[in-house]
Amino acid sequence: MSRVLITGGGSGTGADMARAFASAGHEVVITGRSMDKLAQVATDGIRAVPGDVGNPDQVREMFEQAGPCQIVIANAGMAEAAPFAKVDPDHWQRMIATNLTGTFLTFQHGLAQMQAGGRLIAIASIAGLRGAAYAAPYAASKHGVMGLVRSLAHEVAKKGITVNAICPGFLDTDMTRRSIANIVEKTGRSEAEALASLTARNPQGRLVAPAEVTGTAMWLASPAAASVNGQAIMLDGGESA
Repeated sequence: MSRVLITGGGSGTGADMARAFASAGHEVVITGRSMDKLAQVATDGIRAVPGDVGNPDQVREMFEQAGPCQIVIANAGMAEAAPFAKVDPDHWQRMIATNLTGTFLTFQHGLAQMQAGGRLIAIASIAGLRGAAYAAPYAASKHGVMGLVRSLAHEVAKKGITVNAICPGFLDTDMTRRSIANIVEKTGRSEAEALASLTARNPQGRLVAPAEVTGTAMWLASPAAASVNGQAIMLDGGESA
């Protein structure tokens, strides 16, 4: 089995992927800024290494501690919503640093020690394939991730390495719950109404479960997906159809 590194592995989708890959027999390394959160996920088969994906030195140290990894999943990310006129430079920089630069650094260091058959997987977003009102910096960062994935896929194809992105709609995670709380605070809607405003975008009328992202990541990491390269796998219930 392979060693798998998952950024943002201390909660939500990252933690779900870590547990699933470990259960399948892989050695898993999870990273993140909070060792307290990482420690709650780290069990037999899962090792925690601290690191901020937006910091080049910390990403380098992260991979030095992890050791060579054949499967690298750039999952760490953040989301903030605001009308475009109220987006300040700090808001913009936070989105780019974590979502785009973090993926770039994770992939660059991951690729440097990867052998043939390796997998680079970005957890992107449906917002990386279309626009999203009140989320211009977030959507821009995720569009950048898609440009990175598609370009790098061409570079590594002959090395037997693949690069792909998973693009879910709103996930049933703490990040989405924070978005719901923000809608409630700014609009006065109830939590149920705020949730409905998000699930209405999905033709299936629901949030996407982290396990669905996990299953897709495990498939992309398997021999069955050896010819899948440079793709955006959409998990949105048909929203983008």
